[in-house]
Amino acid sequence: MEIVRSNRKSTAAAADSVPALSLYRSAPSLEVRLEEFELYAIDRLRVLKGISDGLSRGKKPDEMEKLVSELWRVNMRHQDANEVMNKDIISHFVLRLVYCRTEDLRKWFLSMETTLFRYRFRLEGSESQRALMTDFNLPYKPLSHAEYEGVKEELSQVARSIGLPHNADSMFFKVHFEEVPELVATRKVFIQKGYAYVAMNQVASLVVTQFRSHLSKALVLTNRKWMSSIRDQEKDRLTPIVEAMSSSYLGPDYSQPKESTEISLKDIDQVANSSFPLCMRHLFEKLRETHHLKHGGRMQLGLFLKGVGLSLDDALAFWRAEFSQNVGSERFDKEYAYSIRHNYGKEGKRTDYTPYSCQKIISSTPGTGDHHGCPYRNFSEENLRAALRRMGVGERPMEEVMERVRNRHYQLACTLTFEAVHGTSCDSGVNHPNQYLSLSQRAMQSKVRGSSCPLTISAVIGDPCVDLGPTHQPTSPSVG
Repeated sequence: MEIVRSNRKSTAAAADSVPALSLYRSAPSLEVRLEEFELYAIDRLRVLKGISDGLSRGKKPDEMEKLVSELWRVNMRHQDANEVMNKDIISHFVLRLVYCRTEDLRKWFLSMETTLFRYRFRLEGSESQRALMTDFNLPYKPLSHAEYEGVKEELSQVARSIGLPHNADSMFFKVHFEEVPELVATRKVFIQKGYAYVAMNQVASLVVTQFRSHLSKALVLTNRKWMSSIRDQEKDRLTPIVEAMSSSYLGPDYSQPKESTEISLKDIDQVANSSFPLCMRHLFEKLRETHHLKHGGRMQLGLFLKGVGLSLDDALAFWRAEFSQNVGSERFDKEYAYSIRHNYGKEGKRTDYTPYSCQKIISSTPGTGDHHGCPYRNFSEENLRAALRRMGVGERPMEEVMERVRNRHYQLACTLTFEAVHGTSCDSGVNHPNQYLSLSQRAMQSKVRGSSCPLTISAVIGDPCVDLGPTHQPTSPSVG
């Protein structure tokens, strides 16, 4: 295992954020408890998903550097300073196992880990950077004095054009231009006869290219080993954890509303109109319109309402009032009431089921006549635009939403919708429908603070994106 310790000044912040940088060439020979196996990986996954969100929101390089540093500091620390490096290495290899299994998973993991490595490398001192180059066995030597004198003027011009410091002591490497595609694409290097002249402070591009190449090959090899042996050998222990982690929701589960908040039946229409995310708003409107929802819609909306404080008695009254207009009260009690009590943990295994996260909703596949799922993914462009207009989204922010939808960033599209409707930023991003409602109530309360007009739900239902909660999902009987 090749590890290069940082040679930066030993400030508390530096020691806490990036204590060492690993090349992850070989899996460590360490005994890991099953609890650490999962928790370490979840902490690293929070970092990678934070990076993904930052890139999706178009953050600039300097903003990304600050974001990565903060994500790493918050999520990858350990109460034992000596264990920080082990946590880094273990978590990487666990997620490598998790994300090796399909082409899409490998592509995402490769991109996020490469981005993480790039910014961590930039935080290292020049001595550590050179040591990393040596450990990668990069066949590059600094330009000799004679070579440097021959291209000195050209290198100075390039340095001035991109604002890099340049003097007689500057170190340059001569490499084939294909090995630094980022620098070539952004015209940040001098090229002559097929070779690029890379300054020491640009060397990250060289190392990152090697890191990406190594990790890409390693993911393919890990996939082969997973398919041929690990999956079956660990089917009763690690395999369930590995297969579930790539779709894990990392925020609070909203199984119970906090601060004893409750939503009352008399105010539910008002709250739906002001604070429901589009996925729940659509289901609510269809229920009011047709007095019926299929099983998937009842589950998605029902657990959401449970999560915002609708009591079991009110839930039964709410669904009975709608369904009885179609099927009558007697049939409702026979065919539908059981599943509602089941969701509240009063029937069957008596499990306290949790509301669906965005990830689960996006991954669902509604059929004909269904209304559940994610509207940003499932609606036609025309229908989505119409729905957004009804929510009060203007034309300019709507175009930004549609751009994210076309790029399949559905949660970011929902975040932009929230920002357009409420006129406030949502830096945490929307990851859960109940989080959306909580943030909406918080935004509304801040606008009317000091007013005598009460809000139906407390602004604090749960802090978004904090702790991992259980994600039990119900398996109640499906009635059409």
